[in-house]
Amino acid sequence: MWTGGLEPGPETPQSYMKSIEVAGVGKRFTLRHTGRNTLKSSAMSLLRGGRRREEFWALKGITFSVEAGRTIGIIGANGAGKSTLLGILARTMRPTEGTVEVRGRVSSLLELGAGFHPDLTGAENIRLNGSILGLSRREIREKFDAIVRFAELEQFIDIPVKHYSSGMYVRLGFAVAVEVNPDILLIDEVMAVGDETFKKKCLGKIAQFRREGRTMLIVSHDLDTITDVSDSVLLLDRGRIVGVGEPGQVVDQYKSLGFRKAGAIVVREWGTREAVISAVRFTDGRGGGVVRLASGAPLVVEIDWRAGKRIEDPVFGFAVVKSDGTLCCGSNTIIDPFPIDAIEGTGTLRLSFRSLPLLRGKYYFSFSLHTRDHKTSYHRLDNCFSIWVDSPRGAEGVADLACRWEGK
Repeated sequence: MWTGGLEPGPETPQSYMKSIEVAGVGKRFTLRHTGRNTLKSSAMSLLRGGRRREEFWALKGITFSVEAGRTIGIIGANGAGKSTLLGILARTMRPTEGTVEVRGRVSSLLELGAGFHPDLTGAENIRLNGSILGLSRREIREKFDAIVRFAELEQFIDIPVKHYSSGMYVRLGFAVAVEVNPDILLIDEVMAVGDETFKKKCLGKIAQFRREGRTMLIVSHDLDTITDVSDSVLLLDRGRIVGVGEPGQVVDQYKSLGFRKAGAIVVREWGTREAVISAVRFTDGRGGGVVRLASGAPLVVEIDWRAGKRIEDPVFGFAVVKSDGTLCCGSNTIIDPFPIDAIEGTGTLRLSFRSLPLLRGKYYFSFSLHTRDHKTSYHRLDNCFSIWVDSPRGAEGVADLACRWEGK
């Protein structure tokens, strides 16, 4: 999906048409450093030719395309460039370089209150936004009641929106965005402002749009929601695409990236618990428990599971990170093939490492039990287990790679 543009011919199926094509897009901002506004600093600034300026690239080298009818999640840390990318797609800002092609009517919900005039009433803002989106007066009249009902603002629709709460802003903005019959819907993190009841309503509308084959790009820090609603996920870091693909895998990549940046380990247990990992034991393969082992020694992990009902086609996975959050390895029963038709009741899996060639340090293990498409996590134990690895060598990094120096 995230490939170069495919220009559809007259016989190209609708599902393969590109709604969005982005090629080499970059966005540059100029930052002006003012410093302290004293008389001396102002005079020195004038003598030096004005205030110091710095170029900042919020996006650089962004290239991807989106097939019509697909839902794409966009994730990344604050400042990664997510909102800037949506702003460019919504045409509220222009790229500094590169090209963007968007085919179809675009509706967007980007930032709180965007597109609303504070002195106009809710009703007046509906008409204003409808006209901006290209609707005729007749179309606006036909959709007006549905917008008000969805926003649940019947009592407040004739009040200036400057008196609205943040939740009312979001309800009105989302209602306008989804009821104008867009081909492409762009949604930023603003849904996080609404209450839980309205969030469920929004998610229901998103599910309806997916069934109808609309194209959606959704930015959110709610990783569970992103995993549930997306067909693919795009990961941004410092203005560049660093990951793209199946939602569960890209979300895991994002979590690993966060560990490396934070330099800390986050321990948590979560999931639907329809099936659980009930116990984990680290052994030497001969029955002895292990909390400390030598670099290169074997390791066997026994994983007990329990399922209260039949779970079809489950996947077990693991990951190992160093104490600074560096991802050392991650795999599962798909990558290292061990197909499991179903689980029910109780059982045990054995995860065997013939050799664990890690350098000296503390390492954390995570274990997971989920569906093949990663959309449902039955049970995840993030960094809940640790072992210490001893090594006499002073090499740096994670893995102890055998090597030899020679002269000639």
